[in-house]
Amino acid sequence: MDVHIKKADFGDQAILKNMYAFYLHDLSRYTNALDINDDGTYEFDAFGLIWEKEGVKPYFIIADGRLAGFFLLLRTPFLEKADYCVNDLFIYNAFRRKKAAESAIKLLFNGFKGTYYIEQLKQNDPAIRFWKKIYQDYQLDFKEITRTEDGEECLGQFFNVE
Repeated sequence: MDVHIKKADFGDQAILKNMYAFYLHDLSRYTNALDINDDGTYEFDAFGLIWEKEGVKPYFIIADGRLAGFFLLLRTPFLEKADYCVNDLFIYNAFRRKKAAESAIKLLFNGFKGTYYIEQLKQNDPAIRFWKKIYQDYQLDFKEITRTEDGEECLGQFFNVE
């Protein structure tokens, strides 16, 4: 599978907003904090911050020429305790278990060296397993913390990509 990552532009807002609805739908399996809006979908309440805040950059994951998913890359000045944070990683079902996400992360790590912080909801076992496999595959030593954010118990990992 040929995978690349592409920074989303302001003109891509509608596409990213649609993708976020699918991401939040998937995430709702692991939290009670997400509700369906009056239009019958899930909506990211701080979506505008993606385009307004310095240090928040959305990236599309393209696999075999098709839109396969997205992630947010957070960095300074938005992020303070690490150089980068991969936030809200989403892959459409058609590209899951086909290494699209793993390939996108490899491209990210090749292009952005430094300290990372990754966080998962403690109930989201698939996300935890995914990231722990990434750490193992890249032989990354990580420090794990547990914290509560917005009433949700989360696991977070700090590590360095050289």
